[in-house]
Amino acid sequence: MDKKDLIAHSPVRYFDATNAGLKAGEMGLITAKKGLGKTSVLVQFGIDNLLNDKALVHVSFDQQSSNVIAWYSSVLSEISKKRNVNIADINEDIVRNRMIFNFNQETFKLPKVVNQLKALKEGGFNIACVVVDGLDLAKASKEDLDCFADFIKSEKMTAWFSYTNEASTLKATLDSDKLDDFATVAHIEAESKNISLTLLKNGDGKVNLDAKTLLMTK
Repeated sequence: MDKKDLIAHSPVRYFDATNAGLKAGEMGLITAKKGLGKTSVLVQFGIDNLLNDKALVHVSFDQQSSNVIAWYSSVLSEISKKRNVNIADINEDIVRNRMIFNFNQETFKLPKVVNQLKALKEGGFNIACVVVDGLDLAKASKEDLDCFADFIKSEKMTAWFSYTNEASTLKATLDSDKLDDFATVAHIEAESKNISLTLLKNGDGKVNLDAKTLLMTK
């Protein structure tokens, strides 16, 4: 199986079926309580971009770079197992097109992240997607979030954020003015032995997560 087949059978195709995927210039938000799969879902979006030879920047506010790398290795391994693909054949391309940063929210606000992204672009790293994991959006100012959203829009990138929040309704997720910056909002929830990703904004579809691997599935 070649990379095209791996892309065609990526877990993200299940999310695409909801028609809630991001267009160029848009941002999405994945919410859930701690430990339920937000990082896994963001990494799946990231890997899908990388498999399509698009440059990715992963910004973490709650994990060291080594832990983020481990997430990518683990998720890619699970995807490859399902499609009987040798990771070594594609890992080099993924590493070459991926940048990982970890910052402290108290000292590194979103406008500083924008400056970092601008510097990367000026240096020739043609970013298509940004993943922002572990940021406490309740503490981020509306102005800072707008600054980031404006940059994503102007550069025609996409960006996925995670946010630790147990609310299963859009209204209770985040202040309405901050929600305006996100085209898609989805919430991960566990019910009995089932884990699902339910759209709260940009549709009303649902995607299941494999309880063992946390990959998106039917």
